[in-house]
Amino acid sequence: MAKLERELTGSFDRLLDYLHDGILNGSASASWEDSSDYASGSVRVAVRVYERYSIIGSNRVSLNLTLVGNGPNLFLSAITSGGSQAMLFKINTLGEGAFLDVVEELLDGWNG
Repeated sequence: MAKLERELTGSFDRLLDYLHDGILNGSASASWEDSSDYASGSVRVAVRVYERYSIIGSNRVSLNLTLVGNGPNLFLSAITSGGSQAMLFKINTLGEGAFLDVVEELLDGWNG
């Protein structure tokens, strides 16, 4: 499992769309699996789950994005899982890191 968390500023909807499009366009095998949205007052939460095939590990890897917004203040947590072929412990987790790298590059290019 790999994790990336970051505080950002800007439009909640724009960042969510930006990440969604970037993840799906970042890999030919990436797919959007499911989502959940919640709002209470000025606080919004969006959860997105993606999956893609990892050539490195010859398996599928999942990515869970949780975006929390309160006005222009945003917090993103991205967690990957899967990508291991061992039964008792994790080996060959390169696919998880590569999937998370896509999100990190997108966040580095975010301009609010």
